[in-house]
Amino acid sequence: MTSKDLKPLSADGPLSKSDQTRAIITAAAARHFRYSGYNASTMRKIAELADMEAGSIYYHFESKEELLAEVLDLGLSRLYDNTRETLAKARETNRDFRQTLSVLIHTHLTFLLTESDFASANIRTFPTLPEELRKMHRPLRQAYSELWSDFLSDAQKGGCIRTDIEIAPLRQFVLGAMNWTVEWYDADRYPVSDLSDRMTKLLLEGMAKDKKRPLIFTPPSKQQHLVAPPVTGKKSARTRAKILSAAARIIRDRGYKAATMRAIAQETGIEAGSVYYHFAAKEDILDQVLDLGIRDLLDGVIETVSDAHVYPDGLSKIAAAIETHMEYLFSVSEFTSANIRIYGQLPNDVRNRHRPVRREYAQLWGGILTDAQKSGIIRSDIQIVPLRQVMLGALNWTVEWFDPDKGGQDNYYTLPELSGMLQKLLLGGLLK
Repeated sequence: MTSKDLKPLSADGPLSKSDQTRAIITAAAARHFRYSGYNASTMRKIAELADMEAGSIYYHFESKEELLAEVLDLGLSRLYDNTRETLAKARETNRDFRQTLSVLIHTHLTFLLTESDFASANIRTFPTLPEELRKMHRPLRQAYSELWSDFLSDAQKGGCIRTDIEIAPLRQFVLGAMNWTVEWYDADRYPVSDLSDRMTKLLLEGMAKDKKRPLIFTPPSKQQHLVAPPVTGKKSARTRAKILSAAARIIRDRGYKAATMRAIAQETGIEAGSVYYHFAAKEDILDQVLDLGIRDLLDGVIETVSDAHVYPDGLSKIAAAIETHMEYLFSVSEFTSANIRIYGQLPNDVRNRHRPVRREYAQLWGGILTDAQKSGIIRSDIQIVPLRQVMLGALNWTVEWFDPDKGGQDNYYTLPELSGMLQKLLLGGLLK
């Protein structure tokens, strides 16, 4: 890729040569932050993408932090302005809730997937940024969230959407389903309008054909949370497990590149050189963490849905699989949340190594959903692949906003309550 492939944000008028160069640099930075993450990005690589000498970039930006600040601000401010304008026009023309939600979803997805890398860079990098950098950009993110909260709250008060769901997690559910599309949707091959139409219908109406049937299943055998098995065996095996857990926490919280051998050793509480008694290289540790992340999840969901006596039909299997997926994200396997959080920022060669097990997990869900559709439980007008992707996106994005430790506080759900909310919304939809 060269500077000709970049897509700088458009300006209201003609730009000076200096401003044109600055626009190309920010576009290159947005592309690099989007696909590599903040920690792995360098000024040298950004200069290379911008097709300029490494030292020249410092005439325009003093540091990577300054570049990041501009990329994040541009990415979200344009999205915020356009969404606010879309809402205002919808109110002026008296569009109903369904029509307004449709145009809002299309606006959000268009900015994420086709306008530029700026909004996607914001979505992908923000969760793993140091707290001081996140703090700078929180007000604008909060303002954007409030646009959606006000819209959904007005719809709930007006009797358009269900009243058994709190607005804050409902907003996160909708935004999460959309934000995860940066991980899987190819806007160069398929129109964004197709995705926005399907997503709008799914979010509004859910996947279940029979809306009168109870949609939550918590049989006695599954009321207890799943518990990760304790690590037993020799001391070396226990140390090895601690090293992997430490690496998973670093990857989850700070990104793939932050998991250096020194950082992993420090997190484990051992000398840096001791790590090499158990793993030959950092890549060996990271590969195992990533593999365990999806393999644990795969095995857990298979075990859950294979109990035909407890889950005899497609609807109960889907509800149980949702609950199991959430348990693995938040209480069973730190490897799962690490994998989900940073997969999109992995180098291509690493992603390629782990694609088979992710494909296997996707196929498991595809089979569950297809069987449910064939038996008449899922609506026949829904296509299984986009359904699976949107559904898993809504579940996976919860790692970016849900805190199970706050469960029971005002406006916060416990993990079982969140799982129940997701079951209701994915199966039954937003509509009252």
